[in-house]
Amino acid sequence: MKVLIVDDEPLAREELHYLVGQNPNVEAVYEADGVNEAQQIVAEQHPQLMFLDIQLTDGSGMALAESLKDLPKHPYIVFATAYDQYALDAFKADAIDYILKPFSQDQVNDAISRVQKIISSSTGKEPVAKREQAQQTNPRLSLTNDDRTIVIQKASILYIQTQGGETVASVQGGHQISSKQSLTSLLKQLDPAQFIRVHRSFAVNLNMVSELEPSFNHTYELTLKDGSKIPVSRSYVAKVKQALGM
Repeated sequence: MKVLIVDDEPLAREELHYLVGQNPNVEAVYEADGVNEAQQIVAEQHPQLMFLDIQLTDGSGMALAESLKDLPKHPYIVFATAYDQYALDAFKADAIDYILKPFSQDQVNDAISRVQKIISSSTGKEPVAKREQAQQTNPRLSLTNDDRTIVIQKASILYIQTQGGETVASVQGGHQISSKQSLTSLLKQLDPAQFIRVHRSFAVNLNMVSELEPSFNHTYELTLKDGSKIPVSRSYVAKVKQALGM
C-alpha cells in the first residue's frame, strides 16, 4: 500500500511517517506539507491511503478531501489532526477514520488495517505481509537503477541512505550501489531483526554496529564497524536502544 502524509508541521510528519513505516502492509510513504503538493503526489504516485491534517497553511484539508472524491481512484482518507471538533464533518467527507495527535501505533495500524481489508476484498490479492515474509528470508537483495539490476548479499550491507532522490546501499569493501527503489520498500525485503531504520534517511545493519553515543539535541550517533557515522533522530532513539539490547 502507498501512503501519503499531509501536514504542514515537519515534526508531526516525521512522527507519523515513522509509525506508518512500521506497518508491514505499507510499501511506500510520501509526504506533503500542503494542498498543492498533496494534489501533485496524488496525481503522480496514486496513493491508496492519505493521512490528512485539517488546517494547512495553503488551504483546508477538508476541502482537499472533498475535491479528491471525484477522482476515479481516489485515496482513502484518514484525518490526522489536533482538533476533535471536525469529526462529524470528516465522516461526511467519507473519511475512513479520524485520529488525534499525539498519534499511537495502534491508531495508525487500525486505520491502515481498515483500508487494507477494503483493498484486499476488492482485488482478491494476497496480503502484502505474506509476500514480504518470503522476501525477508531471501539472503540476497536486488537493487534496480534504470535498466540495471545488481544483486548483493544482505549480510554485506552496512547501511542504506536516501540521497539526492535515490537510495544508496553502502556495502563492505567500500562499495556504494544506487537504486530508484525507496528506502521503505527495501526495508520491507529485509529482516527487521537485523535491519532497522534509525532516521528518516538512514537504515542500518544492526550486526555492523559497534558503538552508540549521544549527540546534540537529544539525538544519538551510531558508529559502524567500518568507521561510518550514522545519525539517530530523536523519534528512533528508543527503538534503536531496544534493538541493541540497551
